[in-house]
Amino acid sequence: MKIKAGFLLVAIIPLLSSCASQRVVLAPVGPNPASVRTTGSKGELQVFSDVIEENDDQNQAAPEPSWYQHSDYSIYNVEGKLVKRVDNTTGHYAQAPRRVALPAGRYVVKARGNDYLSVEVPVVIEPGLTTRVHLDDRWSRPKSMPKNEFVFEPSGQPVGWSAERSGQQTEPK
Repeated sequence: MKIKAGFLLVAIIPLLSSCASQRVVLAPVGPNPASVRTTGSKGELQVFSDVIEENDDQNQAAPEPSWYQHSDYSIYNVEGKLVKRVDNTTGHYAQAPRRVALPAGRYVVKARGNDYLSVEVPVVIEPGLTTRVHLDDRWSRPKSMPKNEFVFEPSGQPVGWSAERSGQQTEPK
């Protein structure tokens, strides 16, 4: 009986780890269509990547509180050249991810997601608007909007607004 359980465990572990470690490529994410456009030629990107536990363990004898911050990520242009590596924190204990100003255009974000170790998300940055990518499973889409307005992970979690919505302009002005 122990031998069968051992074989079963050995067979299941690679299957479970392959789900978490596979690279996932999603559809393009764009800004919320109801956002108010600000002035300026740049847009912003905010990526809610997987959260990681942080702590101050400088004094090993004292129990230090832990907090969670969004993991770092990279932004590439459409040719695959690194544009920016983003330290995705706004302060020592801050939990909000950093906002990054970018020229209008198309980019690819490579980040850790809550359900996946590697997620590639094409993003569209429009002047004066913020594109948000939600990979931490903490965002819910507005239920009043049709599902085809959003991009989803294979697990079914919403990631952001679709840049390819019907009638949506996908190239910046």
